[in-house]
Amino acid sequence: QVQLVESGGGLVQPGGSLRLSCAASGFTFSSSPMSWYRQAPGKERELVAYITLSSKYTQLADAVKGRFTISRDNAKNTLYLQMNSLKPEDTAVYYCTNHNAWGQGTQVTVSS
Repeated sequence: QVQLVESGGGLVQPGGSLRLSCAASGFTFSSSPMSWYRQAPGKERELVAYITLSSKYTQLADAVKGRFTISRDNAKNTLYLQMNSLKPEDTAVYYCTNHNAWGQGTQVTVSS
């Protein structure tokens, strides 16, 4: 049974940082490209970041380039999203996916 469990969300002030984690189980994590998506209220879910199997290639949405970093630890079956210089428009529920299953999401709120 595939499980993706996100954690690390919360309330942060503009300019602050958060590190999201996604613990994966039930599939071969090291063989799966992974992505982070986010969905803000009233908006469609959008791709934030993508990473290949061995982390050789990553892709970030234009809105987060230079501020977010996606990484993975295949030994720990864990995906990460380091988010720096957070802005109010980054407020959303953040989801990880192996492109077949989704986690339950973790709320990120950027507000003063």
